[in-house]
Amino acid sequence: MPPISALDAIGPAIQRTRTFLFRPFRLPTFLKLCLVALLTEGLGGDFNFSSPGSHTSPRTHFVDLPSALTPGLIAAIVAGALAFIVLCFVAYYLITRLRFAYFHCLISNTTEIRPGWRLYRSQAARFFWLNVVVGFCFLLLAAILAVPFVAGFWRMFHRTPAGSPPSLGLLLSLLLPLIPIIFLLVLAGIAADVILRDFMLPHFALDNATAGQAWAAAWTRIKAEKASFFVYALLRVILPIAAMIGLFLVLIIPTLIIVAAFAVLEIGIHSAFADATGAMAFIGIFLEVLVGLIAFCMALFASLCVGGPLGTAIREYALLFYGTRYDRLGGFLFPPPSSPLNSLGTA
Repeated sequence: MPPISALDAIGPAIQRTRTFLFRPFRLPTFLKLCLVALLTEGLGGDFNFSSPGSHTSPRTHFVDLPSALTPGLIAAIVAGALAFIVLCFVAYYLITRLRFAYFHCLISNTTEIRPGWRLYRSQAARFFWLNVVVGFCFLLLAAILAVPFVAGFWRMFHRTPAGSPPSLGLLLSLLLPLIPIIFLLVLAGIAADVILRDFMLPHFALDNATAGQAWAAAWTRIKAEKASFFVYALLRVILPIAAMIGLFLVLIIPTLIIVAAFAVLEIGIHSAFADATGAMAFIGIFLEVLVGLIAFCMALFASLCVGGPLGTAIREYALLFYGTRYDRLGGFLFPPPSSPLNSLGTA
């Protein structure tokens, strides 16, 4: 099949997603596939919002910290950090295995996760370590670029009198040069992720390629069609964001209504059992927990129903675009029609 443009791949990707997830439609299978798609594409799990404690004095913590760090506490912190790192590595390895398994599902049009999980075990392990090395190099680069800025913020921190805000001019002189560096790092991270998952992973899976072989094969195709791959990379970033914005606008009112209904129900139960004692108090707590659990299950179900098809469509889009440029992948996506003579012979 001749190469298709990034724009022309959108429609077929949506159609393949509909066929894969909904024809035929079985709710348990649909939820299983949506969960795998949500995990492997990382939708909804890459953002961590936190509010720093702006009313505490950082200097007080620095003064009290050495006396609070006993040898036992230091050992516990180190052990906890190591355990967390190991847990993150294990989780990422399992997600990598799932990516290969879901890749197998999509190119083979099967809803079974286990065959791909077993088939690509060694390839997934090599791809996992490649991602670890790339991630480490990326963090090292970010740390090297951040050193001058960290030193500048450290000097500003020590030169600012206790209880006084830092100089606005000095703060801007540190922040403004940092913005383009952060922007370039984000672009580099996105480019690395697209190249690894969309272009190199198929070569790992289908050719049993090494990292060097997969990169050489992908880079040859990128060099041959720089403009097409650039447009694809732009759409690969823009389309999921546009889809999420559209879904947000469509679902915001029903979501607010449902959240308000559950909030009113929780408040009503809490008020009804506020003065209860004994068994009645226990019943009130049970009802509040039950309503909260139902709300959580509904939120999880909604996340799967929204994120699963979107994640699947993203992967189908990547497969279709690259599959028309990589014959072996294209052979799975566009199998040749069976010959009428062969059909008569088998009949």
